[in-house]
Amino acid sequence: MKNRFGILLAEDEHTLSTIISETLEDEGYDVITASDGAMGLKMFSLYNPDLVIADVMMPIMDGFEMARRIRKENPDVPLLFLTARSSIDDIEAGFDIGADDYLKKPFKMRELVARIKALLRRRYRIADTDHRQETEINIGSYVFSIVSNRLKCGSNIIELTNIESILLAHLAVHEGETVPSSELMELVWKHDNYYNRNSLHGFIHKLRKHLRHDTNVSILNLRGIGYRLVVTKK
Repeated sequence: MKNRFGILLAEDEHTLSTIISETLEDEGYDVITASDGAMGLKMFSLYNPDLVIADVMMPIMDGFEMARRIRKENPDVPLLFLTARSSIDDIEAGFDIGADDYLKKPFKMRELVARIKALLRRRYRIADTDHRQETEINIGSYVFSIVSNRLKCGSNIIELTNIESILLAHLAVHEGETVPSSELMELVWKHDNYYNRNSLHGFIHKLRKHLRHDTNVSILNLRGIGYRLVVTKK
């Protein structure tokens, strides 16, 4: 794994940008800052950072549009959204664009650093683990390779994020059982709160899209309780 990582921070709130960049530099990261989405896109092309942190609401070009263009240039770079928004629609929109994680403002710097470390571990773990024997789970027509975070259905291969893999593995192990939302949030974020509950919903939304090729596979939402992975036998 690399000793030093470069992070692009696109945030138009100057004070917050300064606090985040100084915190991350103290953690040993090289931080490039941008005050709007257009500048962020330019900095991304110039410096090719290892991870992108983007505020959703920015002038000139918002974080969503910046992320769309970054994803065309590099589909694999970890992308974390910062937002003052909390609606499910906004969170789902971010994940549909290709966000790897979502953090609601205001947040604690320790939580931001923890999520950054998790995203970077996932990205740089893939090359180190490809040679190892896979641990695989069959989910209907899919084969889920836990080590490499890959979901296969015939010739179709989907690269899952680390959080998607953790959630899918846990649901698959408990196939047919209702897994409480609080259990899934503790598993991923070590904390059960309103904002993580919205993020969890966003990740489940993404998993459902990944699993849409097999109509016998579904993730049910037991409102107010949790989620259940169901595989209907053919």
